[in-house]
Amino acid sequence: MPASPDSQSRRDFLKTSSAAAVGGSLLANFAATSGLYAGVTETLRVGLVGCGGRGTGAAVNALGGDPNAKLVALADAFGPESEAAGTHPDELSRCVNNLKNAQEVASQVEIEPDLMFEGLGAYRQLIDNVDVVLLCTPPGFRPEQLRYAVEQGKHVFTEKPMATDAVGCRSVMESVRLSKEKGLAVVAGFCWRYDYAKRAFFSKLHEGAIGNMHTAFGTYLTSPVKPMPPATDRPAGMSDLQWMIANWYNFTWLSGDGLVEQACHTVDWLAWAFGDKPPVSCTAVGGRQIPAEGGNIFDHIEVNYVWEDGRRAFIAQRQIPNCYGENNMYVLGSEGAGQVLPRGVSISGKETWSYDGETPNMYQVEHNEFFASIRNGTPINDGDRMINSTMMAIMGRMAGYTGKEVTWEHMLASEENLTPAHYENWETPVEIPEVALPGITPLV
Repeated sequence: MPASPDSQSRRDFLKTSSAAAVGGSLLANFAATSGLYAGVTETLRVGLVGCGGRGTGAAVNALGGDPNAKLVALADAFGPESEAAGTHPDELSRCVNNLKNAQEVASQVEIEPDLMFEGLGAYRQLIDNVDVVLLCTPPGFRPEQLRYAVEQGKHVFTEKPMATDAVGCRSVMESVRLSKEKGLAVVAGFCWRYDYAKRAFFSKLHEGAIGNMHTAFGTYLTSPVKPMPPATDRPAGMSDLQWMIANWYNFTWLSGDGLVEQACHTVDWLAWAFGDKPPVSCTAVGGRQIPAEGGNIFDHIEVNYVWEDGRRAFIAQRQIPNCYGENNMYVLGSEGAGQVLPRGVSISGKETWSYDGETPNMYQVEHNEFFASIRNGTPINDGDRMINSTMMAIMGRMAGYTGKEVTWEHMLASEENLTPAHYENWETPVEIPEVALPGITPLV
């Protein structure tokens, strides 16, 4: 959960139905806080928090990134007890089975039953027993989980985005600062940064291939990612909190909205194009065009970002079925233009260029480089740019939800904290929020 003045009490209330964490013998010469790193042949104990599809995929990539890495622990909100209660399928067992059937990494899956943790507080038990943590839960939980992992001196791969509100962003900023002090690797799930073609394209932009860059326009026009099911599909006995987490994409406090959770990749392209220097402000339009039963995210937002020198960038995001789809970026400069398209990247004008080099899987590349940096003692830390892109996406959502201009300075001071304050158990009352109304919803 996003850190706040009461975050410690929130943690104290988090309960897990798993057994208490068992002691693990961690590598004595692997502690990042002492400046030592694992040798090539030493085993790295990896743990996965969040066992859905993206988490399972990240685990496969992590094990593929280092032959001497072993996946030894799993944690998820839903496990055997939730399935026994009829409220949610057992994500833990499903994940284990899928990984053991993945032939390329099956031999590296060594998960003991007492290192499979279920419940909202399960992440802490897992982190205490591993060397490397993969954080793949809904992003509303990311700030608190990242903070705990860094405090415990663990190297972290964290999926994007890194938070869903301003308070969470500032918590992540502090965790990034601490991770640098401890010499920890922090690799972000902004996977396009590890795509060879995109790296070459943005390098060309920064070298002046289109002259002085004037503006950029990005799109993420697609169908709903995880449509909200009707209330009649809700299992008997399922609490509001369980229902929201089971359908996390549809709630702003858990996903951040489609702009923040999915289209943040395109926001990251815009940030990359502008040298990761944050904009000074933005305005936006958006709303909920297609009614949905439950949930409170918009299904479309368009944002106009402004930089200090007057340059602008725009993003159009939509998740509505049966509409035109596109996920591109177009850049205009004083001496040319550039494009990021599904078929490749290219530049025209001052010079004509298109990428024709290697195209390894970017998801695998990020884990290859992550583990290599741990092994050679030069840990990658994506922290600054990952929170910059996350904050850009969140400020766009805030502008769309409120109809107000949102400044970067406002983001740095905003007290917007979407996360409910306490969780004593699954039955803790949690209010399902309403859909925002621009011009009525206040800017916090």
